[in-house]
Amino acid sequence: QVQLAESGGGLVQAGGSLRLSCAASGRTASRNTIAWFRQAPARAREFVAAHSWTDNSYYADSVKGRFTISRDNAKNLVYLQMDSLKVEDTAVYYCAASTVAYGLALRSPRSYADWGQGTQVTVSS
Repeated sequence: QVQLAESGGGLVQAGGSLRLSCAASGRTASRNTIAWFRQAPARAREFVAAHSWTDNSYYADSVKGRFTISRDNAKNLVYLQMDSLKVEDTAVYYCAASTVAYGLALRSPRSYADWGQGTQVTVSS
């Protein structure tokens, strides 16, 4: 099992930036893909970005070119740098851990067994 804790959410104006952090702990944390998902009110949880334990990064089309995921294995931290934020990026952001390393399954919430509590990101117009 991997324990996860998000931080860094907040309120920002459209066009601004935020950096989210996900602290991972547990015996196998370094051998897990860590992903970010988000969920807006009355909407399904959606994939945002993932960094696999094979050191590859993946992004949803809606955030490609604006968001960057990175990983510091020495500190067991995964970051999501969010630039050029839009009002539609408003959601609760969750980090999650999975042993899946590639493929479509990597973008599905059902592939992730361990989840953080979430952090709210609000983008105002």
